[in-house]
Amino acid sequence: MTTSKPSVLFVCVHNAGRSQMAAGFLAALSGGAVEVRSAGSMPAGQVNPVAVQAMTEVGIDIAAEQPKILTAQAVQSSDVVVTMGCGDACPYFPGTRYEDWVLEDPAGQGIEAVRPIRDDIRGRVLTLLDELGVPAVRV
Repeated sequence: MTTSKPSVLFVCVHNAGRSQMAAGFLAALSGGAVEVRSAGSMPAGQVNPVAVQAMTEVGIDIAAEQPKILTAQAVQSSDVVVTMGCGDACPYFPGTRYEDWVLEDPAGQGIEAVRPIRDDIRGRVLTLLDELGVPAVRV
């Protein structure tokens, strides 16, 4: 019997902060049991350095990640699409599960302001893993 991995796409406008942190957490906490994607409707030139720093503090390295443009194909090939302030730019496909996580944007914020956003995202990712029936490999 073959089972396919669930796939999750995280989307925010710039794909530089929230969606990158969420993807980093899901990749680490799922231990590879979930296919993880992230994208933005208007991707930035680089991942937010403060988001990189915040994730490094919890042992997850997202420094090599690059913001990616949101495509309809990425949405269509995902089981769950989590939006974070994407607005109307996110394409909708019937049969795809959508969640909207209302999170403060870490853009332009210092590390003290980004840590609580990071911790909120971590908790939401753990809940998502539970809903997908995938055990977290580290907490």
